[in-house]
Amino acid sequence: MAGMKPSLQLRVSQQLVMTPQLQQALRLLQLPVLELNTQLEEALAENLMLELEEGADSPEEPELAAPEPEAPVAAAAESDDTGPWDVRDNNRSGDLWADDNRRPEIADRSDETLREHLLWQLEMDHFTPREATIGTAVVDALNEDGYLTESLEEICRALPADAGFTLAEVEATLPRLQTLDPAGVAARSLAECIAIQLRQLDDDTPGRELALRIAANHLDQVAAQKYSSLRIELEVSEADLEIALGLVRGCHPRPGAAIAPANSEYVIPDVYVRKQDGRWLVEVNRSGAPRLRVNQAYADMLRGTQHETLRHQLQEARFLVRSLEIRDDTLMKVALCVVERQTEFLEHGEEAMKPMILKDVAESVGMHESTISRVTANKYMHTPRGVVPFRYFFSSQLTGTDGSEQSSTAIKARIRRLIGQENPAKPLSDSRIAQLLKDEGSTVARRTVAKYREALRIPPSSERKQQSVR
Repeated sequence: MAGMKPSLQLRVSQQLVMTPQLQQALRLLQLPVLELNTQLEEALAENLMLELEEGADSPEEPELAAPEPEAPVAAAAESDDTGPWDVRDNNRSGDLWADDNRRPEIADRSDETLREHLLWQLEMDHFTPREATIGTAVVDALNEDGYLTESLEEICRALPADAGFTLAEVEATLPRLQTLDPAGVAARSLAECIAIQLRQLDDDTPGRELALRIAANHLDQVAAQKYSSLRIELEVSEADLEIALGLVRGCHPRPGAAIAPANSEYVIPDVYVRKQDGRWLVEVNRSGAPRLRVNQAYADMLRGTQHETLRHQLQEARFLVRSLEIRDDTLMKVALCVVERQTEFLEHGEEAMKPMILKDVAESVGMHESTISRVTANKYMHTPRGVVPFRYFFSSQLTGTDGSEQSSTAIKARIRRLIGQENPAKPLSDSRIAQLLKDEGSTVARRTVAKYREALRIPPSSERKQQSVR
């Protein structure tokens, strides 16, 4: 075209180059601890240029127990000190179980406490909000062995006074709580603990009724091994007595000390979070994976040689070691950001959860949202409030009456609390709940309250009132 002249223009732009090393680091980011451990052990076996760091042994199986709360820990540090669980025997009766051949007691290694295990069941089972409120108070009154340490009268007095809870309600709810796992939990004595477990057997189980009689009135004689006098007193044959005693001995005297449901799928935390000297500290868990480094002796031998296979292995080894460093650094950055933003949750629980989306963390740590998504997938954080998925901390936001942003998780927790404390004769409507939330500073539409209530599997007020009448 006439009048046009060719010109040269220089444009400056930034572009993220996905190097093989970065690609590998991102792949490793997606792996939970168990899968990472498997891949690293395979790499160690196949690549001559990799070796274990001095003093580090490839674990035969990952350590699943949580560190003791008192154990010292430094932020951004790695620690293998996962001390053993301290299982104390407070409820044995003499040598009642001295001659049994049951398998050794194995404490649960899933990093889940008895309280967390029971509260999870309260939420997942078909308990009404009112029963769940009573259940939470009962769970808080259990000792580490699962025994109820407070009277039902004391538990009733501890419940919200304006909600009209009665002792009869507490007494009616307790048997339901005693059906939770582990069997025998929430008992007030060893006799009741054993009886709870025996009642869960089929009615036609041989020796069941006799075992219940023994549990109710004769445990001292069993502990003292006075079998002859017991047989005479019960007027039963030696064979029948032995069957019943087998059932009694098969019960767990301390149900809270061994939470181990069959075929449990254990979770290993990727990050530990705890409070020490007034500060929240974070550490990445590397206790379950081998610590690798490049074998420098072999690398030195390669200088000046043209051994293509070994040179390729050396490059892969260096990539892998650096990728692991990137993985840990990225996981630490994200965990620190999450803890900083959700300190109120760690301090006070669900109702204090702050709204947080992937973009918030991505901007804070200077990464792409897709990278944050990879980091948080299938990752778990061990906190004083239990082992929770990273993604549990992410939720949508609502705007409060004061303009503040509030988490949908926190709103759901408040709805559950309000319904749990309502007068059963006058259950709260969704509109009334919306008004109460507004009074607390949270503007939530009635239809949003209904959506959250349904997500919590709580029936509407009309059905709750009918349940109360029944």
